[in-house]
Amino acid sequence: MKALFCILLFLPLHLTAQEKAQVSSEKFWEQLEAHCGNAYQGEIIAGAVEGDSFTGKKLVMHVRSCDTNEMRIPFFVGEDKSRTWVLKMNDEKIISLKHDHRHKDGTEEDLTQYGGISSNHGLANLLMFPADAHTSEILPPASTNIWWFTIDETSLT
Repeated sequence: MKALFCILLFLPLHLTAQEKAQVSSEKFWEQLEAHCGNAYQGEIIAGAVEGDSFTGKKLVMHVRSCDTNEMRIPFFVGEDKSRTWVLKMNDEKIISLKHDHRHKDGTEEDLTQYGGISSNHGLANLLMFPADAHTSEILPPASTNIWWFTIDETSLT
């Protein structure tokens, strides 16, 4: 079953579209950056499917590397430490999300660097990343994916 989400964001009318986008992405970036150095354990609370490689595993994300325009967030699934979420903010304040998958020796897995680009319409604590063209090319079933981050005062999800 697919879900449709609608988020309304009200910003001052005197801002241009680009300024409104920058407000959203920069505030989101600041909120995420505040968690740098922390780790959070999560769980699947809906949609679990036996054999999906996540169900029943300990899920931990580490907000480890927070540079000016790049954040790297390793995501551990049980003992599997092959995944890192990489967020980058470009000069136009547009944030991209990539899934960096590596073998134990550090080389890239065959399926890696897929993800999305934020439209910069969101909230200071929520940003969505619809699949980008590269993802559609290398992983066609994920071409309609939307990944998102939500941030609250104590954790990330």
